[in-house]
Amino acid sequence: MRVLAVEDDRRLLATIVNILREEGYEADGAETGDDGLYLAQQGIYDLLVVDIMLPGMSGLDIVRTLRAEGAATPLLLLTAKDSVEDLVRGLDTGADDYLTKPFEIREFAARVRALLRRHGAAEPNGDVRYNRLTLNTKKREAAVDGEPLELTHKEFELLLFLLRNREQILTRDQLFSRVWGLDTEIGCNVVDVYIYYLRRKLKPHGYDHVIQTVRNVGYMLKESRPCSPKPGPG
Repeated sequence: MRVLAVEDDRRLLATIVNILREEGYEADGAETGDDGLYLAQQGIYDLLVVDIMLPGMSGLDIVRTLRAEGAATPLLLLTAKDSVEDLVRGLDTGADDYLTKPFEIREFAARVRALLRRHGAAEPNGDVRYNRLTLNTKKREAAVDGEPLELTHKEFELLLFLLRNREQILTRDQLFSRVWGLDTEIGCNVVDVYIYYLRRKLKPHGYDHVIQTVRNVGYMLKESRPCSPKPGPG
């Protein structure tokens, strides 16, 4: 899973990013509120860790803006203040949890895990499920009704991102940035190619329709037919 940390203290930001990576997450960092908001608006992160006091746009302004735009990404606020008013204001603005600096590494990691579990992270055995579809993030395996899907690395990452954001419209830019990265020179049309690959592999299982095209926007993973397993041999 991918986490964005927004913190103006460069040493603390590096520490947070290192902790997240040691916990097994992909992690990016930003040192200003404006940069943090821009990255958060790309819709490619599973969790945001945001300091309240930032140069330019504050952490609370980031939360307000994202929530006003309809973004539901879980958000952990970091604050050097311990006043009840600040904490209440942050939660009322739309943050999901808070942590007061300085904090213990173990507590920070535990808060991150708890927020990700609450917002659809994998089960303890690594499974992420949606109706007939199961992806295992530990073994990097996929299956429909228990029947294996042979996926490449990029196909797995693309399907996993769709699965974790099921029943939500994802733009081509969001899918491209999450799976291929922000700095790659590959064109966005690679998303359409890999969606075709995924549908071709899902079709023998009678489940290619679960990836829906949203015209002129992108794609969405959504069950639009009764969730009955593929019939067995007569």
